[in-house]
Amino acid sequence: MRAVRYHGPEQPFRLEEVARREPQADEVLVQVTAAGMCHTELHFKSGLLNLGITPLTMGHEVVGRIAAVGAGVSPERLGERVIVYYYVGCGRCRHCRVGDEHLCPQLGAEYGFISDGGYAEYVTVPARNAVPLPETIADVEAAPIGCGVTTAVHALKLAQPQVGEWVVVYGVGGVGFGLIQLARATGARVIAVGRSAAKLDKARELGAEITVNAREAAVAERIRELTGGAGADIIFECVGTAETMEQASKALGRRGRLVFIGYSLDSFTVHPIQLVVFEQQVLGSVGATLHDLYEAVDLVARGVVRTVVDRTLPLEQFEDGLNALERGELVGRAVLIPGTPDSERE
Repeated sequence: MRAVRYHGPEQPFRLEEVARREPQADEVLVQVTAAGMCHTELHFKSGLLNLGITPLTMGHEVVGRIAAVGAGVSPERLGERVIVYYYVGCGRCRHCRVGDEHLCPQLGAEYGFISDGGYAEYVTVPARNAVPLPETIADVEAAPIGCGVTTAVHALKLAQPQVGEWVVVYGVGGVGFGLIQLARATGARVIAVGRSAAKLDKARELGAEITVNAREAAVAERIRELTGGAGADIIFECVGTAETMEQASKALGRRGRLVFIGYSLDSFTVHPIQLVVFEQQVLGSVGATLHDLYEAVDLVARGVVRTVVDRTLPLEQFEDGLNALERGELVGRAVLIPGTPDSERE
Protein backbone atom coordinates (compact mmCIF):
# COMPACT_ATOMS: atom_id res chain seq x y z
CA MET A 1 0.00 0.00 0.00
CA ARG A 2 0.99 3.66 -0.30
CA ALA A 3 1.80 5.64 2.84
CA VAL A 4 3.28 9.03 3.77
CA ARG A 5 6.33 8.29 5.90
CA TYR A 6 8.35 10.27 8.43
CA HIS A 7 12.10 9.59 8.49
CA GLY A 8 13.25 11.92 11.21
CA PRO A 9 13.30 15.60 12.16
CA GLU A 10 13.98 18.18 9.46
CA GLN A 11 13.62 15.56 6.76
CA PRO A 12 10.84 15.65 4.16
CA PHE A 13 7.98 13.19 4.42
CA ARG A 14 7.96 10.69 1.58
CA LEU A 15 5.20 8.79 -0.17
CA GLU A 16 6.32 5.16 -0.22
CA GLU A 17 5.12 1.64 -0.88
CA VAL A 18 4.98 -0.33 2.37
CA ALA A 19 3.59 -3.68 3.48
CA ARG A 20 0.05 -3.73 4.77
CA ARG A 21 -0.25 -5.25 8.25
CA GLU A 22 -3.08 -7.77 8.47
CA PRO A 23 -5.21 -7.70 11.62
CA GLN A 24 -4.34 -10.00 14.48
CA ALA A 25 -6.67 -11.11 17.29
CA ASP A 26 -9.08 -8.37 18.38
CA GLU A 27 -7.89 -6.04 15.60
CA VAL A 28 -9.46 -4.66 12.44
CA LEU A 29 -7.98 -3.50 9.15
CA VAL A 30 -9.41 -0.10 8.19
CA GLN A 31 -9.38 1.03 4.58
CA VAL A 32 -8.77 4.74 4.94
CA THR A 33 -11.21 7.02 3.13
CA ALA A 34 -10.27 10.35 4.75
CA ALA A 35 -7.36 11.56 6.89
CA GLY A 36 -7.24 15.03 8.43
CA MET A 37 -4.02 17.04 8.42
CA CYS A 38 -3.10 18.42 11.85
CA HIS A 39 -0.49 20.97 12.91
CA THR A 40 1.19 18.16 14.84
CA GLU A 41 2.61 16.83 11.57
CA LEU A 42 4.47 20.14 11.14
CA HIS A 43 5.94 19.70 14.62
CA PHE A 44 7.31 16.31 13.56
CA LYS A 45 8.71 17.77 10.35
CA SER A 46 10.44 20.65 12.15
CA GLY A 47 11.83 18.47 14.94
CA LEU A 48 9.88 20.22 17.70
CA LEU A 49 8.18 16.88 18.33
CA ASN A 50 10.67 14.03 18.13
CA LEU A 51 9.59 10.76 19.71
CA GLY A 52 12.56 8.86 18.31
CA ILE A 53 10.62 6.39 16.17
CA THR A 54 11.37 6.15 12.44
CA PRO A 55 10.25 5.37 9.84
CA LEU A 56 6.63 6.08 10.69
CA THR A 57 3.40 6.61 8.77
CA MET A 58 1.89 9.95 9.77
CA GLY A 59 -1.75 10.87 10.42
CA HIS A 60 -3.98 10.54 13.48
CA GLU A 61 -7.35 11.85 12.20
CA VAL A 62 -8.52 8.72 10.41
CA VAL A 63 -11.84 7.64 8.92
CA GLY A 64 -12.52 4.55 6.85
CA ARG A 65 -14.28 1.24 6.46
CA ILE A 66 -13.42 -2.05 8.09
CA ALA A 67 -11.95 -4.24 5.35
CA ALA A 68 -10.86 -7.25 7.43
CA VAL A 69 -11.20 -8.49 11.00
CA GLY A 70 -8.93 -10.55 13.21
CA ALA A 71 -9.87 -13.45 15.45
CA GLY A 72 -12.37 -12.54 18.10
CA VAL A 73 -13.96 -9.70 16.10
CA SER A 74 -17.46 -10.22 14.73
CA PRO A 75 -17.49 -10.52 10.92
CA GLU A 76 -20.62 -8.36 11.05
CA ARG A 77 -18.26 -5.39 11.43
CA LEU A 78 -16.94 -5.86 7.88
CA GLY A 79 -17.81 -2.78 5.83
CA GLU A 80 -18.60 -0.69 8.91
CA ARG A 81 -17.74 3.02 8.67
CA VAL A 82 -15.49 4.00 11.57
CA ILE A 83 -13.32 6.75 13.01
CA VAL A 84 -10.10 5.77 14.77
CA TYR A 85 -9.25 6.56 18.39
CA TYR A 86 -5.51 7.00 18.21
CA TYR A 87 -4.36 5.95 21.70
CA VAL A 88 -3.82 2.40 22.99
CA GLY A 89 -2.91 2.36 26.67
CA CYS A 90 -1.28 -0.42 28.65
CA GLY A 91 -4.62 -1.17 30.31
CA ARG A 92 -3.00 -1.66 33.72
CA CYS A 93 -1.83 1.71 35.04
CA ARG A 94 -3.99 4.01 37.18
CA HIS A 95 -4.67 6.28 34.20
CA CYS A 96 -5.89 3.47 31.95
CA ARG A 97 -8.04 2.02 34.73
CA VAL A 98 -10.15 5.19 34.81
CA GLY A 99 -10.24 5.66 31.04
CA ASP A 100 -7.44 8.22 30.73
CA GLU A 101 -5.27 6.13 28.44
CA HIS A 102 -4.07 9.29 26.67
CA LEU A 103 -1.98 9.82 29.84
CA CYS A 104 -0.64 6.26 29.96
CA PRO A 105 3.12 6.28 30.59
CA GLN A 106 3.57 3.03 28.65
CA LEU A 107 1.42 3.39 25.56
CA GLY A 108 0.99 0.27 23.48
CA ALA A 109 0.32 2.36 20.39
CA GLU A 110 -0.37 5.93 19.34
CA TYR A 111 -1.29 6.10 15.68
CA GLY A 112 0.57 8.80 13.76
CA PHE A 113 2.90 9.40 16.74
CA ILE A 114 4.67 6.17 17.68
CA SER A 115 2.66 3.74 15.53
CA ASP A 116 1.80 3.79 11.83
CA GLY A 117 -1.10 6.14 11.24
CA GLY A 118 -3.64 7.06 8.61
CA TYR A 119 -1.77 8.90 5.84
CA ALA A 120 -2.06 5.60 4.03
CA GLU A 121 -4.47 3.38 2.20
CA TYR A 122 -4.92 1.12 5.24
CA VAL A 123 -4.30 1.18 8.98
CA THR A 124 -4.63 -1.68 11.48
CA VAL A 125 -6.01 -0.90 14.95
CA PRO A 126 -7.71 -2.68 17.87
CA ALA A 127 -11.41 -3.23 17.24
CA ARG A 128 -12.32 -1.06 20.26
CA ASN A 129 -10.43 1.86 18.66
CA ALA A 130 -12.63 1.72 15.57
CA VAL A 131 -15.62 3.82 16.65
CA PRO A 132 -18.77 3.52 14.50
CA LEU A 133 -19.82 6.56 12.48
CA PRO A 134 -23.46 7.42 11.77
CA GLU A 135 -24.43 7.72 8.12
CA THR A 136 -25.37 11.36 8.68
CA ILE A 137 -21.68 12.36 8.85
CA ALA A 138 -19.75 12.14 5.57
CA ASP A 139 -16.24 10.72 5.67
CA VAL A 140 -14.51 14.02 4.86
CA GLU A 141 -16.49 15.93 7.48
CA ALA A 142 -15.84 13.17 10.01
CA ALA A 143 -12.03 13.17 9.74
CA PRO A 144 -11.43 16.36 11.81
CA ILE A 145 -13.49 14.90 14.65
CA GLY A 146 -10.64 12.49 15.46
CA CYS A 147 -8.41 15.21 16.90
CA GLY A 148 -9.86 18.64 16.16
CA VAL A 149 -13.17 18.08 17.94
CA THR A 150 -12.05 15.54 20.54
CA THR A 151 -9.23 17.79 21.71
CA ALA A 152 -11.74 20.60 22.13
CA VAL A 153 -14.15 18.35 24.03
CA HIS A 154 -11.41 17.25 26.42
CA ALA A 155 -10.01 20.74 27.00
CA LEU A 156 -13.47 22.13 27.71
CA LYS A 157 -14.01 19.50 30.42
CA LEU A 158 -10.78 20.57 32.12
CA ALA A 159 -11.65 24.27 31.99
CA GLN A 160 -15.31 23.86 33.05
CA PRO A 161 -16.80 27.05 31.56
CA GLN A 162 -19.88 28.42 33.26
CA VAL A 163 -22.84 30.30 31.84
CA GLY A 164 -21.92 33.91 31.19
CA GLU A 165 -18.17 33.49 31.61
CA TRP A 166 -15.82 35.12 29.12
CA VAL A 167 -13.98 32.46 27.13
CA VAL A 168 -11.14 33.41 24.79
CA VAL A 169 -10.06 31.05 22.02
CA TYR A 170 -6.58 32.27 21.14
CA GLY A 171 -5.76 30.77 17.75
CA VAL A 172 -8.61 29.85 15.43
CA GLY A 173 -7.98 26.67 13.50
CA GLY A 174 -9.13 23.06 13.65
CA VAL A 175 -9.26 22.83 17.45
CA GLY A 176 -10.16 26.49 17.91
CA PHE A 177 -13.29 26.17 15.77
CA GLY A 178 -14.43 23.27 17.91
CA LEU A 179 -13.77 25.20 21.13
CA ILE A 180 -15.77 28.17 19.92
CA GLN A 181 -18.84 26.06 19.24
CA LEU A 182 -18.60 24.04 22.44
CA ALA A 183 -18.01 27.06 24.66
CA ARG A 184 -20.94 28.87 23.05
CA ALA A 185 -23.12 25.81 23.68
CA THR A 186 -22.37 26.02 27.42
CA GLY A 187 -23.71 29.57 27.55
CA ALA A 188 -20.29 31.21 27.75
CA ARG A 189 -19.44 34.43 25.91
CA VAL A 190 -16.78 33.71 23.33
CA ILE A 191 -13.98 35.93 22.04
CA ALA A 192 -11.91 34.54 19.16
CA VAL A 193 -8.37 35.83 18.59
CA GLY A 194 -6.41 35.28 15.41
CA ARG A 195 -4.36 36.89 12.65
CA SER A 196 -6.38 35.83 9.60
CA ALA A 197 -9.46 37.77 8.59
CA ALA A 198 -10.88 34.70 6.84
CA LYS A 199 -10.47 32.54 9.95
CA LEU A 200 -12.02 35.21 12.16
CA ASP A 201 -14.98 35.47 9.78
CA LYS A 202 -15.45 31.72 10.15
CA ALA A 203 -15.14 32.07 13.94
CA ARG A 204 -18.03 34.55 13.94
CA GLU A 205 -20.06 32.22 11.74
CA LEU A 206 -19.50 29.41 14.25
CA GLY A 207 -20.63 31.44 17.25
CA ALA A 208 -17.87 33.76 18.46
CA GLU A 209 -19.55 36.84 19.91
CA ILE A 210 -16.50 39.03 19.29
CA THR A 211 -13.31 38.61 17.28
CA VAL A 212 -9.94 40.28 17.81
CA ASN A 213 -7.40 40.53 15.00
CA ALA A 214 -3.98 40.25 16.63
CA ARG A 215 -2.44 42.08 13.66
CA GLU A 216 -4.52 45.15 14.39
CA ALA A 217 -4.95 45.30 18.17
CA ALA A 218 -3.05 44.79 21.40
CA VAL A 219 -4.76 41.56 22.37
CA ALA A 220 -4.60 41.75 26.17
CA GLU A 221 -5.73 45.40 26.22
CA ARG A 222 -8.61 44.66 23.88
CA ILE A 223 -9.78 41.67 25.96
CA ARG A 224 -9.62 43.77 29.14
CA GLU A 225 -11.66 46.44 27.40
CA LEU A 226 -14.27 43.97 26.18
CA THR A 227 -14.66 42.41 29.63
CA GLY A 228 -15.02 45.70 31.48
CA GLY A 229 -11.49 45.48 32.82
CA ALA A 230 -12.04 42.11 34.51
CA GLY A 231 -10.17 39.96 32.01
CA ALA A 232 -11.11 36.55 30.67
CA ASP A 233 -12.37 33.70 32.82
CA ILE A 234 -10.89 31.09 30.50
CA ILE A 235 -8.30 31.38 27.76
CA PHE A 236 -7.60 28.43 25.50
CA GLU A 237 -4.07 29.00 24.20
CA CYS A 238 -3.88 27.18 20.87
CA VAL A 239 -0.69 28.81 19.55
CA GLY A 240 1.96 28.69 22.28
CA THR A 241 4.45 31.32 21.08
CA ALA A 242 6.15 33.82 23.38
CA GLU A 243 3.93 36.61 22.07
CA THR A 244 0.62 34.77 22.41
CA MET A 245 1.46 33.33 25.83
CA GLU A 246 2.39 36.76 27.17
CA GLN A 247 -0.79 38.34 25.85
CA ALA A 248 -2.93 35.49 27.17
CA SER A 249 -1.40 35.79 30.64
CA LYS A 250 -1.98 39.54 30.71
CA ALA A 251 -5.60 39.07 29.63
CA LEU A 252 -6.47 36.49 32.30
CA GLY A 253 -8.85 37.59 35.06
CA ARG A 254 -9.31 36.64 38.68
CA ARG A 255 -9.66 32.88 39.13
CA GLY A 256 -9.02 32.64 35.42
CA ARG A 257 -8.01 29.35 33.80
CA LEU A 258 -5.29 29.45 31.15
CA VAL A 259 -5.42 26.20 29.20
CA PHE A 260 -2.49 25.35 26.95
CA ILE A 261 -3.24 23.27 23.87
CA GLY A 262 -0.76 24.63 21.34
CA TYR A 263 3.00 24.77 21.80
CA SER A 264 6.18 25.92 20.09
CA LEU A 265 9.88 26.12 20.95
CA ASP A 266 9.10 29.06 23.25
CA SER A 267 8.75 28.78 27.03
CA PHE A 268 6.01 30.26 29.20
CA THR A 269 7.07 32.73 31.89
CA VAL A 270 4.80 34.19 34.55
CA HIS A 271 5.52 35.70 37.94
CA PRO A 272 3.93 33.56 40.67
CA ILE A 273 2.53 36.62 42.43
CA GLN A 274 0.07 37.01 39.56
CA LEU A 275 -1.18 33.44 40.02
CA VAL A 276 -1.29 33.77 43.81
CA VAL A 277 -3.00 37.14 44.15
CA PHE A 278 -5.60 36.44 41.47
CA GLU A 279 -5.97 32.70 42.22
CA GLN A 280 -5.34 31.81 38.60
CA GLN A 281 -4.76 28.34 37.20
CA VAL A 282 -2.49 27.20 34.39
CA LEU A 283 -3.51 23.91 32.81
CA GLY A 284 -2.38 21.71 29.96
CA SER A 285 -4.66 19.61 27.80
CA VAL A 286 -3.52 16.83 25.49
CA GLY A 287 -5.52 14.58 23.22
CA ALA A 288 -8.68 12.96 24.47
CA THR A 289 -10.19 9.82 25.95
CA LEU A 290 -12.07 7.16 24.01
CA HIS A 291 -15.24 8.42 25.68
CA ASP A 292 -14.44 11.94 24.44
CA LEU A 293 -14.39 10.57 20.90
CA TYR A 294 -17.80 8.95 21.30
CA GLU A 295 -19.12 12.26 22.66
CA ALA A 296 -17.53 14.23 19.82
CA VAL A 297 -19.15 11.99 17.20
CA ASP A 298 -22.51 12.47 18.90
CA LEU A 299 -22.08 16.27 19.06
CA VAL A 300 -21.36 16.45 15.34
CA ALA A 301 -24.18 14.05 14.49
CA ARG A 302 -26.63 16.25 16.44
CA GLY A 303 -25.38 19.44 14.85
CA VAL A 304 -24.04 20.94 18.08
CA VAL A 305 -20.59 21.11 16.46
CA ARG A 306 -19.71 21.12 12.81
CA THR A 307 -16.29 20.47 11.40
CA VAL A 308 -14.64 22.85 8.96
CA VAL A 309 -12.85 21.44 5.92
CA ASP A 310 -10.91 23.81 3.70
CA ARG A 311 -9.96 21.36 0.96
CA THR A 312 -9.50 17.72 0.05
CA LEU A 313 -6.38 16.34 -1.61
CA PRO A 314 -5.29 12.97 -2.98
CA LEU A 315 -2.63 11.21 -0.94
CA GLU A 316 0.12 12.06 -3.42
CA GLN A 317 -0.52 15.79 -2.88
CA PHE A 318 0.10 15.64 0.87
CA GLU A 319 2.92 18.17 0.54
CA ASP A 320 0.47 20.77 -0.82
CA GLY A 321 -1.67 20.36 2.28
CA LEU A 322 1.28 20.64 4.66
CA ASN A 323 2.57 23.74 2.89
CA ALA A 324 -0.83 25.43 3.03
CA LEU A 325 -1.09 24.56 6.72
CA GLU A 326 2.37 25.97 7.41
CA ARG A 327 1.55 29.20 5.57
CA GLY A 328 -1.66 29.64 7.57
CA GLU A 329 -3.83 29.52 4.45
CA LEU A 330 -6.28 26.88 5.61
CA VAL A 331 -9.62 27.85 7.08
CA GLY A 332 -10.24 24.52 8.77
CA ARG A 333 -8.67 21.20 7.87
CA ALA A 334 -7.10 19.87 4.72
CA VAL A 335 -8.21 16.25 4.34
CA LEU A 336 -6.34 13.59 2.41
CA ILE A 337 -8.29 11.07 0.34
CA PRO A 338 -6.02 8.01 0.05
CA GLY A 339 -7.82 6.26 -2.78
CA THR A 340 -10.87 4.59 -4.16
CA PRO A 341 -12.25 1.64 -2.15
CA ASP A 342 -11.51 -1.77 -3.70
CA SER A 343 -15.22 -2.34 -4.33
CA GLU A 344 -15.32 0.71 -6.61
CA ARG A 345 -12.12 -0.01 -8.56
CA GLU A 346 -12.32 -1.44 -12.03
